[in-house]
Amino acid sequence: MPNEQVQELVRILSLSRVVLSGDVKPELLEGIDIDVLANRIISSKKESAALLVIKSDDIIKELEEMGKVDKAPLPIEVIRSSDFKPFAMEMDANYSINNRQTERTEGTASDFVNYFRSRLAKIKTILESHAAAAGLLRNLEALKGLTDGREVSIVGIVADKFVTKKGNVMLVLEDETGEAKVMFMNGTGQKAKELFENGGKIINDEVVAITGKISGPFVIANQVLWPDIPIRTKKNIEDDIAIAFMSDIHVGSKRFMQKNFESMIKWLNGNGEQRHKELAGKVKYIVMAGDVADGVGIYPGQDRDLAILDLYAQYQELFNYIDAIPDYIHVFLLPGNHDAVQRAEPQPPLGSDILKGFKRDNVHIISNPSYVTAHGLDILAYHGTALDSVIAAIPGMSYAHPEKVMIEMLKRRHLSPVYGGNVIVPSREDNLVIDKVPDILHMGHIHKNGISSYHGVEIVNSGTWQARTDYQIMQGHIPTPCVLPVYEAKSKNFTSISFGEQ
Repeated sequence: MPNEQVQELVRILSLSRVVLSGDVKPELLEGIDIDVLANRIISSKKESAALLVIKSDDIIKELEEMGKVDKAPLPIEVIRSSDFKPFAMEMDANYSINNRQTERTEGTASDFVNYFRSRLAKIKTILESHAAAAGLLRNLEALKGLTDGREVSIVGIVADKFVTKKGNVMLVLEDETGEAKVMFMNGTGQKAKELFENGGKIINDEVVAITGKISGPFVIANQVLWPDIPIRTKKNIEDDIAIAFMSDIHVGSKRFMQKNFESMIKWLNGNGEQRHKELAGKVKYIVMAGDVADGVGIYPGQDRDLAILDLYAQYQELFNYIDAIPDYIHVFLLPGNHDAVQRAEPQPPLGSDILKGFKRDNVHIISNPSYVTAHGLDILAYHGTALDSVIAAIPGMSYAHPEKVMIEMLKRRHLSPVYGGNVIVPSREDNLVIDKVPDILHMGHIHKNGISSYHGVEIVNSGTWQARTDYQIMQGHIPTPCVLPVYEAKSKNFTSISFGEQ
C-alpha cells in the first residue's frame, strides 16, 4: 500500500537524521523502490549534524532524475517485412508445461532431513536401474558384520570429502541407517590414477554408488558409478520448426545492449539478413531462462549501474519487447536470481504484482526450473545459478565452457548438487533432481554461450544481452553477448546468430 511506502521512507531516512515533510503524499511514492530513493536522498545529504527536511518538491526532483516521472517505457514498434512468409506461422503450436512446485517450509532440522531423504531416494532409484549397479546393498547398515576382503556395492549421499595426510581421498557416505568411510587410494598404475581422479570429482551432497572392498573401517573404492543419463537416439521431428534460446537480458541495466536486442526482435519479424531470414521464419518457440530484468537491490550500489531504477518499469520495458515478438511465436519465460521472485530455488513464476495485467496467449510465465515440451521435444529450462558452485567444486571446470559444467549436472542427475552453493528451499521433495531425461537442457546465468551434446541430449547455454560488467572484468570473465542459439528440430542442428555488431 502507498501509506506503507511513506512509512518505510520515513523509517529509513530517520536513521540518517533526515525528516520527511508532511506534504509528501502517498500517491507520489506508488510503485517506487523506496530503498533506491532513500539511498539517493541520503547520499546527496551534505555532511552536517543538523536535521535535513525533505519536501515534496525534493522527492519529485529525485524521481525525475531516476527517470520515473512522466517517463514510462514506450511501446516498441516493429513492422513485419512484407516479403516475410514465416513457415512457423502456418504451424499450430504444440506444447505443454510442467512447473516445478515450490513448497513453503519452516526451515527446521526436520525439513532439511526430509529434503535430503527425498534426494537420496530419487537418485538411488535411478542408480538401481543401471545394469552396472547390480548387487547394491539395501542400505549402509548392511555393512555391519561383513568381513575384510568382501567386495560390496553401496550408495549414499556424500556428507564429507577430504584429502588424508597420505594424499588419499576419503568420502563419508550417509543414508538413513548409517555411514560408510570410502577411501580412494593415490596409486601409481593407470587404472589407479583414473580411479583417484574420479574420486577427486565427487562433490559434497551428491548421491553416488561405490564398489570396493572392505578393509577395517573403510571401503577401498575400485569403481565409481554416477546416476548419469542413458545414451539415447535423438528424436525425429517432422515439422521444420525452430526453437530460440536466450537468457540474462538484464533489461534496466545501463549495460543492457538495447540496439542489439532490438535487432534480434527485428530479425524475428523478417527484417534481418537474407541468409538467416528463412531460419527466422522457422522459429516457433522462444525459451527465456531468467534474469530477464536487472532487478533492484541485488547487490550493493546497484542503483549506480541502472538505467531504469524502478523495478516495475524494468518489467514494463521487457514486456514491450515481448509484445514486438510475432504472436505466432510462443515465449516461455522463467525467472533467475536477478528477477523479482524469491531467491530460493525452485523459484515460482513472476507474480501478478510484476505482470500488472500483462497477459498474452503466446506468452507463458513459468517456474525456475521447468520442463517445457515443444513439438515433442522435452526442454529442461533452468536459470543456472548452481553453475557457480559446480565450477568451484569440480576440478577442470571453468566459466569459459558452461556446456561442460552442464554435462556434469546431467551425470549427477541434479541441477544443484552442492547444497548451499545457492539458496534452496528445504522442502519435503527435492524438485531439482533431474528425474526425467530431457531432449534439450537450457541454462544461462554465467553470460557465456556454450553448445554441446551428451548421450543424445542437446546442451545449450544461451549467454547474455548485457555488456561486460565491472565485476566480470575484475574476475577476468569474458562473456559472449548478443549471440542467439536457434535449434532446428527437423535437422537436429544448432545455429548461433550473432547480433553483436551495431
